[in-house]
Amino acid sequence: MRLPFTLILALLAYDSVFATAAKRDYSTYDYYVLEHNPLADASLADCASALGVEIMERAGELQNHWLVRAEKDISALDKRRADPVMQTLEEIQSRAYSAYSARSPDASHAKRIASAVRYLSPQTLRQRVKRAPPPPVEDSGFPNIAEVSQKMGIADPEFSRQWHIVNEKHPKNMMNVSGLWEMGVTGIGVIAALVDDGLDYTSEDLAPNFYAYGSHDFNDHTDLPTPVLSNDHHGTRCAGQIAAAKNDVCGVGIAYDSKVAGLRILSGPIADVDEAAALNYDFQNTSIYSCSWGPPDDGRSMEGQNYLIRKAMVNGIQHGREGKGSIFVFASGNGGRTDDQCNFDGYTNSIFSVTVAAVDHQGLHPDYSEACAANMVVAYSSGGGNAITTTDRGANKCAHTHGGTSAAAPNVAGVFALLLQVRPDLTWRDVQHLCVKSALKINPDDPDWEKTASGNSFSYKYGYGVVDAYKLVEVARDWQLVKPQAFVEMPAIQVNNGSMDVFQKAEGGISIAPGGVTSAMAVSQAQLDSDNLGKLEHITVKVWITHSRRGDVEVELISPNGVRSILAARRYGDSATTGYPGWTFMTVKHWDENPVGTWTLRVSDQAKEGESGVFLGWTMNLWGSVEDATKPVKIYDVPHVDTVLAPGSTEHTYPSTIISLPAATSTQYAKPTAHLPGDHDTSEGDASKPAFPGSGGKPAGDAQTSATSTPTPDEGWFADLSNLMTNPLWFFIAVGAVLAFGISAGIYFWRRRVRMRQHYTTLPASDDVAMSSIGGGGGGAGGQRTKELYDAFGEVSDDDEGDEETRLHARGPSPGVNLHTGFLDDDPSTAGMTPAPYRDEPDPATERSHEQGHSHERAESPASGSGSGDGSWEHASETR
Repeated sequence: MRLPFTLILALLAYDSVFATAAKRDYSTYDYYVLEHNPLADASLADCASALGVEIMERAGELQNHWLVRAEKDISALDKRRADPVMQTLEEIQSRAYSAYSARSPDASHAKRIASAVRYLSPQTLRQRVKRAPPPPVEDSGFPNIAEVSQKMGIADPEFSRQWHIVNEKHPKNMMNVSGLWEMGVTGIGVIAALVDDGLDYTSEDLAPNFYAYGSHDFNDHTDLPTPVLSNDHHGTRCAGQIAAAKNDVCGVGIAYDSKVAGLRILSGPIADVDEAAALNYDFQNTSIYSCSWGPPDDGRSMEGQNYLIRKAMVNGIQHGREGKGSIFVFASGNGGRTDDQCNFDGYTNSIFSVTVAAVDHQGLHPDYSEACAANMVVAYSSGGGNAITTTDRGANKCAHTHGGTSAAAPNVAGVFALLLQVRPDLTWRDVQHLCVKSALKINPDDPDWEKTASGNSFSYKYGYGVVDAYKLVEVARDWQLVKPQAFVEMPAIQVNNGSMDVFQKAEGGISIAPGGVTSAMAVSQAQLDSDNLGKLEHITVKVWITHSRRGDVEVELISPNGVRSILAARRYGDSATTGYPGWTFMTVKHWDENPVGTWTLRVSDQAKEGESGVFLGWTMNLWGSVEDATKPVKIYDVPHVDTVLAPGSTEHTYPSTIISLPAATSTQYAKPTAHLPGDHDTSEGDASKPAFPGSGGKPAGDAQTSATSTPTPDEGWFADLSNLMTNPLWFFIAVGAVLAFGISAGIYFWRRRVRMRQHYTTLPASDDVAMSSIGGGGGGAGGQRTKELYDAFGEVSDDDEGDEETRLHARGPSPGVNLHTGFLDDDPSTAGMTPAPYRDEPDPATERSHEQGHSHERAESPASGSGSGDGSWEHASETR
């Protein structure tokens, strides 16, 4: 079909007129992203007119995607009312496919519009979360600060504090870049962008290497990423790690001759269209996008990219750098202390990202750094008493407390700048392959390391190891470029007819029983050949699970070769009831493994009483290199909807035109350091703990711990109490202990009662005592029982010991009957009064003796009266 000449002119006009981003006004307008089908009969202008919207600009670098707006409908402010633009589209589609009006002119027009609008989504603002903690080895082969400073002509006084570049105390634990500097590898000609909260291009450290053309402020929609807010300093600090100039200000960057751009998105709420545009901004010139942010690292959140963001990342790896692909570097997250895992973050959990965790200056794993099957590598950052020294906001300001996985990611981005200077022809997948091949195994005795089927070592904490710049570049010099990408989409398995629709309504499935449930999927060589898949790289697994407490669920993938990937371990803080409605996990643990055979997915929970779940189904995609590069390459496209589990459904067979989609999630993204512990620089490191002890059937050290009985912080010291209902032995032991306690207490009170009768007599049955005669401060029967309970649990000190001010004074001849003289004096109506004591008719002689010996105590006791600042309750609290 030939496009009308006027339409071609119109499209060219739109490209030229709307090339620059326009200011947004969300208080006056509602914004939408419209994907137009250029082959349809209706033009973009026709679609905009039919929907009642105004065309603003193209959506970043996404072809045929347009930002449109409509004046805000005051009546639509009521969230119970339908969005007027989305409602208009629904009405158009309803008329287009209605049998009753199939031949009417209105239906014909509606069909033209419906076929032309492939996607329409309202834009809501959201805020991304920033992710901003052994004895010395003597080896003359490692450089020291003086040597490097002299050879490279570095006169910066702060350089000696940049241990991540030259670590004299622990020489093996540094990014190892100085040898490359000596060869002239300093990042010349490479541009990295900091997708962050702004970049202070007036800094003397950054001004020489600032790349203005590739910079933009997507928060305020201005050309330059000027830090405005008081805490807009994170992007500047990360930029200094990469490209701080070699001068005398605040140390040097790892690639100090590279260029850095700033893309400001984290200083306020941002719409999906602007985030997508930022991730593709100037992507023909910018090679690396350093991203130290994501969903909250709180151990409760689970958030992925929506359609536009995924499309932007796919667009970047397919078309960025003239087809070689943009390189996205993401910090793994700082939620380690809350049992957060980077598989619950759709950015770090993506095959298009290099996910970077942290190790400290001693090479140990800091407790804030998140572990998961998507971790590819680690880099040096804060912890163990040290942080990162880098550039700060201001003309010549320095930061000495930078850290977290926020700082680990730009360290790797800086190394990638050195790599691309030497090999600018590398694709985004070549960079990932080189990370796997060259990363150094750190802390080899850590039990978290496991051998993979391909012979590599992998750790959920360290990925494939720590990035060593020198080794990475040396391996890359003779590297043969990988073949194009191939992928195999396996058909979804519906467990016991399990299904879930687009509204997350679930049916069928199998209940998750104690010990877990499993499902198997066979991968044949014929399937690999059909999709031309040669070598395996990533695996993505999509699961549909409902559960009353999501954090209790554990998901594990087991390969035909017995390699286990823990995709989800227990998160004790995650009490969400939404389960896993088509959530996609990613693992790099099976890199280069032969995938032919039976893969098993195991789903389990903690078998808690009152909590339950249902396993509905799953599917798996295999990603890697083509076997035969001469065959046509299948290009991956992002599906509009991929969370439906229904008979015959796969990610790409769901209708491409959606009547209406849920609005984009509105999330306030805080700073990268929002969930970084305040003591990250002193964070205790370890090299002796598995990331997920007991999860997925893997032993915790030498102990064969069940996957469903993993002790977690919310179980405290008595982890086994959670198993009382599932273990009969524990149950009978507990019942026996309770009975023994009850019998002992009964004997105790019986014996006390017998002793008391030796000193007291009771009133005759015919005598009544008025309640008004019972004094507030005297001993009475009620007081006597209260005292016995205190004695029974050891709450009263012996009268013969302790401070006179803190002990309880006797009101009778029996040493076991010691009521506090002011015990009932909290009533202000009786404070300071001497009440008439209630007596159970004791012997008159005994009574006279008691009155003579203790009548003074009420007036002299520090605790008497209404209570003074130094009363016995205060003393009691001090001695607990």
